[in-house]
Amino acid sequence: MVQQVIFIGILGIVGFLAFKSYGKIFQTIKLGKDEEIKGDTGQRWRNTLLVAFGQKKMFKRFIPAILHLFIYVAFLFTQIELIEILIDGVFGVHRFFAGKIGFLYPLIINSIEVLSLLALIATFIFLARRNLLKVPRLVKPEMKGWPTLDANNILFAEIVLVLAIFTMNGADFQLQKIDPEHFPSTGHLMLSSIISGALFEGLGEGTLKILERVGWWMHILVVFGFILYLPISKHLHIFLAFPNVFFSKLRSRGEMGNMPEIMTEVQSMMGLIPESEANANMDAELPDFGAKDIFDLSWKSILDAYTCTECGRCTSVCPANHTGKKLSPRKVLMDIRDRATEVKAKMDNENIAKADYDDGKSLFDYISEEEIFACTTCNACVEACPVMINPLEPILELRRYKLLTESQGPSEWVPMFTALENSGNVWQMPDQRVAWREALDNE
Repeated sequence: MVQQVIFIGILGIVGFLAFKSYGKIFQTIKLGKDEEIKGDTGQRWRNTLLVAFGQKKMFKRFIPAILHLFIYVAFLFTQIELIEILIDGVFGVHRFFAGKIGFLYPLIINSIEVLSLLALIATFIFLARRNLLKVPRLVKPEMKGWPTLDANNILFAEIVLVLAIFTMNGADFQLQKIDPEHFPSTGHLMLSSIISGALFEGLGEGTLKILERVGWWMHILVVFGFILYLPISKHLHIFLAFPNVFFSKLRSRGEMGNMPEIMTEVQSMMGLIPESEANANMDAELPDFGAKDIFDLSWKSILDAYTCTECGRCTSVCPANHTGKKLSPRKVLMDIRDRATEVKAKMDNENIAKADYDDGKSLFDYISEEEIFACTTCNACVEACPVMINPLEPILELRRYKLLTESQGPSEWVPMFTALENSGNVWQMPDQRVAWREALDNE
């Protein structure tokens, strides 16, 4: 009874704190501009099923994909056992589903144990890749400090979780022989029976009960800790990957969005719209182009930033990064997330409305001009992302702000744009680009 009360109390506290934390993430994402989501809903669900749930894009790199699959599938199957633990904790029972679903129960528990063992192996390999082998994409400058610690924290937590599962099942396996009335049969557990025979056989009933409870509480407390930890971790993608893939654009990945004001101006110059409409547009006040801060990005770009897994696949295929330039698409997303988190915290602490917020900083305090102007817009990063994040979109918005709103850019670019605007060609020649055609027409 005491354990039951403690469990319900902890469950209530975790639920309350999680609701606040995830609600804050949702509110932070909404700081971005509205963006209308268009396209075939059926295709969106197919993408979600194949890419987010089915891990389709992960398999472009087979070995890490297989290792990740072990952890991912183990995570999914463990949720079945977690449901039973929650029922047991709330109602003060033990192994609620044992004996109620026939052969399915030992099948599920055995599957969880096998997958947990595979996940444990994958976890040690991932730790080695990060900390011993130092795979290049995992040790880039932006990964120093918290990002690396965060990744290791989760991997160590995974080890503790697997140990908890085998401790709980192994001790329980022995208790089923000693006290079958209170410890219902789980059926034969292939791995736990081996562990139990090697480590727990011969121990007294009291010791086994303590070990079983330690494993049980360790399991649920790691899960609760994981839930509360996710909002400050890159592993938030476990939840956000699904909506992020669903809301990803369905148009060609290489297609860039037009700016209506610029498009109207170009159409006016080329005589493609009526003169009255062109004059009306000329009288309108020009907006700020592009994005200076998170408020100017769409909510989808901020969702992208919070969904980023920090896997570095985008940066590892970026040609600008390969040539030694500062640009790292992963860093851009991490900077957007950090800035959004900073802004939301200040707004809450100082009770400032979105419309009134100004702390004298912007995204350019995080992301340098050198980074955004190094981008070749090749879309390699967009194609590489396993959860359909689009790093190119915020890079373009930041670049548009510098070029069109502040009239700043690389010294090589500005004369090109000026020549294009004045003479219709980029070579600073006095003749219009189409002058040769007009000459042919006159012959």
